[in-house]
Amino acid sequence: MSAPNLIIGVDIGGTKIAAGLISDNGDLKRSVVVPTLAEGGFKVSLKQVFAAIGGILSMDGINRRSVKGIGICAPGPLDPTRGIVFNPPNLPGWKNIDIVSRVKRKFKIDARLENDANAAAMAEMVWGAARGHKDIFYVTVSTGIGTGIIINEKIYHGKNGMAGEGGHMTINYDDKSAVCGCGQIGCVEALASGTYTENRLKEKLKRSPRRKTILRSMTGGDIDKITMRVIARAARKKDEFATQTIKEQGELLGVWVGGMISLLDPEIIVIGGGVSMIGELIFREIRKSAYCHTINIFAKKTPIVRAKLKKDSGIFGAASIFMRK
Repeated sequence: MSAPNLIIGVDIGGTKIAAGLISDNGDLKRSVVVPTLAEGGFKVSLKQVFAAIGGILSMDGINRRSVKGIGICAPGPLDPTRGIVFNPPNLPGWKNIDIVSRVKRKFKIDARLENDANAAAMAEMVWGAARGHKDIFYVTVSTGIGTGIIINEKIYHGKNGMAGEGGHMTINYDDKSAVCGCGQIGCVEALASGTYTENRLKEKLKRSPRRKTILRSMTGGDIDKITMRVIARAARKKDEFATQTIKEQGELLGVWVGGMISLLDPEIIVIGGGVSMIGELIFREIRKSAYCHTINIFAKKTPIVRAKLKKDSGIFGAASIFMRK
């Protein structure tokens, strides 16, 4: 009998749970998405996790014996070694939950847990933009900023399994307006994430109601409808406000990335998340700033590239847990 060669990847988020069946060579065979129903509490959202996994296993043509494991990624804080989710802010009621044991018991299949950003970093190494590299710094820039560190093909977890929270490193402790969701002041997340970048631009426009910008017409005059996607579109049309916003965001990210190059000396830096979809408009600013803010004399030989795995990165990330011990 041939060895199992399929993995179920489960990406648990605050609004949706995505599950998919992936082969060893990175082919996504099947996928399902269900709402998390997080507001219903732990018991309700756990049923949704089971429903997503069960939905994959019950699909026509799926042989349970061909599935070698169920990889689960979730927001931290969590302990990947013991398989425990501690208390993520966007999953109410998930306090000290041993999700791995529950999934194993329910489906009689091996299961493993990993932080979502760490899992995405591993997936980029196995199937994505960092394939062929052993030392990787991964960043996702969206609502927040998450990071994953791969050293010699292994996720660096730290003593308590909570390493890699790079988005909560302070880069400007004097900016009292940059209060992060973690409670600290001046975190890179509070200065350069998509959410905070959007909010700063909205405030700037409200203070300058007469300044010309196509951002107003693009949103029907409703500044609150401005998103990073809208900002990127406006920047491509040479809008001054949008262009400057992306330049500032790229510079801030670059200052921080430069520090990471000094600290880690990685082979490659991979940046994913919604903000990465802006493309070269922001990547050229990140690179320029990063290479100026590091002591590493070889920094310019460190590629800073866009993530390859996009829409289904969470599923691939969860599945990739079983690709490395």
